[in-house]
Amino acid sequence: MKHFSPMYKSVIRPILFKFDPEEVHHFTFSMLKNFGFLTKLFLPKPIVDKRLEREVFGLKFKNPVGLAAGFDKNAVLFNELGDLGFGFVEIGTVTPKAQAGNPKKRLFRLLEDGGIINRMGFNNDGLEAAIEKLKHNKGKIIIGGNIGKNTNTTPENYTQDYLDCFEGLHPYVDYFVLNVSCPNVGSHAKLEDVEYLRELITAVKKINQTKSNQKPILLKIAPDLNNRQLDEIIDLITETKIDGIVVSNTSVNREGLKTPPEVLAEIGNGGLSGKPIRERSTAMIKYLSDKSNRAFPIIGVGGIHSAKDAMEKLEAGASLIQLYTGFIYEGPALIQKINQNILKKAKKNFKII
Repeated sequence: MKHFSPMYKSVIRPILFKFDPEEVHHFTFSMLKNFGFLTKLFLPKPIVDKRLEREVFGLKFKNPVGLAAGFDKNAVLFNELGDLGFGFVEIGTVTPKAQAGNPKKRLFRLLEDGGIINRMGFNNDGLEAAIEKLKHNKGKIIIGGNIGKNTNTTPENYTQDYLDCFEGLHPYVDYFVLNVSCPNVGSHAKLEDVEYLRELITAVKKINQTKSNQKPILLKIAPDLNNRQLDEIIDLITETKIDGIVVSNTSVNREGLKTPPEVLAEIGNGGLSGKPIRERSTAMIKYLSDKSNRAFPIIGVGGIHSAKDAMEKLEAGASLIQLYTGFIYEGPALIQKINQNILKKAKKNFKII
């Protein structure tokens, strides 16, 4: 890994970054799918250590480093991603029907900021296609199902879209995430309304309670919420007894970016991820964790590009973390670096005791 990390950043990444981000995404997918065995030659065996294991919402994770939703939208690569060393993979966002998403170009790198802006718009092959792929699950990695609504679904049918996905994926995933905070799907106001969220969570939980094997349900929130809204989220979790929260999704805020304003204007709308949202995401984790007295598990995501970034999220109160933009910028060696750092800290704490 010591050799692979510099090679990724000095040789592989500059080549990949010369091409359109979405084309690179498809190329990476086909390489991992068809030549996944090569990763075993270039990358060391993933670290397996009891001290990395985490038990969260009744599930045992082999390590706390997961892949965030949006990368493996159609549940195509979870086995191969597991081989890279991830402790869990979140598929989706899955919607009931297949949809093309927003027109291209819709994925943009902000190299000066270590970020990405996307307005993919929940492009995915739909629920049935995801189920077919998940039937080939070898059971070696925990899989989360991130679910949402189709773009053309009318407000009175939003809940039904979530229920259809929940019902369909229930036998095949280990936990669920209700994605109510993506800025790239139309008519979003209702999904950010606490009253509606209460209704949605209650409806999903009602179906869950009819199952013999109930699955944990989490809510994914935006980084653009203020403290009053976060207080409402804490109250909502307390009231609905939802199993946890994912902090956070992408941001519509563009403050403090190094990328010139004219470039941002040309890019237009979309959700910002990566280094620019790291501090806000970590501050939200700390606020929710401290204010609730660690009453519920938090999956921390947003701007993790180093082991230090990961430790900050965990120390702020996250039980698990997820990578996305950092995985693209830093390469798969980042997973190992984080896990090594966690072990180093565990060893240090053990010595103190």
